[in-house]
Amino acid sequence: MKLKISLFISLIVIIFFESCGIYSFTGSTLPPEVKTMSIQTFVNNALLGPSNMSVSFTEEIKDYYQQNTGLILVDQEGDIQLEGYIESFTLTPVAASAGATAGAADLSNQSRITISVSAVYINTKDGTFDFDKRFSNFRDFDSATTDLSQVEEQLVDEIFEQIIIDIFNSSVANW
Repeated sequence: MKLKISLFISLIVIIFFESCGIYSFTGSTLPPEVKTMSIQTFVNNALLGPSNMSVSFTEEIKDYYQQNTGLILVDQEGDIQLEGYIESFTLTPVAASAGATAGAADLSNQSRITISVSAVYINTKDGTFDFDKRFSNFRDFDSATTDLSQVEEQLVDEIFEQIIIDIFNSSVANW
């Protein structure tokens, strides 16, 4: 009997949250009057990095928003608007930590790819969460045993994925 009551209450809660239009289980907290989005090309202003970063990032962020919201993608003047640019791509050595011991992994062979993206988000229906800010993420790899060309595409994809999640959470998820 308790199981039936728990299931009934769970069903009511799910129906309530789904029907109110404010919250969806994808994490989006857009009001129901927001129907469209426009995402402009994120231009690559970085001096280094793969030549296709602009196209890759722009398509990945469009896909992510379409998969995680019910918004219709339009070319311009969407109810929510997102634009920006890839600010930097850096490749730097990772310094060994002061507490490293002889048995610890040798960090002196580690290199780090860091990518920064500047993004501007505008919600034309509710400007409460509008922003203009920088998002950055990095990945490390063993440069002694791995050539950058072998891992660059995978690492850039992983970095972009995290930056896109961060932008999404800052915009429509409001986290």
